[in-house]
Amino acid sequence: MPTAKKRPASRTAARKAAPAKAAAPKPAPAKAAPPAAPAKPAASPRTATTATPPKPEKPKKPKLVRDSFTIPKAEFTVLQDLKQRAATLGAPAKKSELLRAGIKSLAAMGDAAFRAALGAVPAIKTGRPTKG
Repeated sequence: MPTAKKRPASRTAARKAAPAKAAAPKPAPAKAAPPAAPAKPAASPRTATTATPPKPEKPKKPKLVRDSFTIPKAEFTVLQDLKQRAATLGAPAKKSELLRAGIKSLAAMGDAAFRAALGAVPAIKTGRPTKG
């Protein structure tokens, strides 16, 4: 008479029994010691003079900040006109470049001129404009 394999009563019992066999702890592999660094030969006077000069450090790129703002349509039109003017002078510029140039100009002004420039700009309501 052939021997019959014993089956668990349900599938969940079989799933619970299977991980018990696979959960046997494995021995940790032995860590190998890192190889010793080879000893450096003493620098000869001839090699010291032929060494390449150190590279000059590159200036780091400034971190950029993205922002949005509301501008009256009339001033936006002036911005477009300034872009066109720069293009006709042979130096095409983007809107952001024009704004940055304006910021530099404002920063270079004295206090009285800066206050006068700010007084010439009317305050507008902040936030997104209504559609229409």
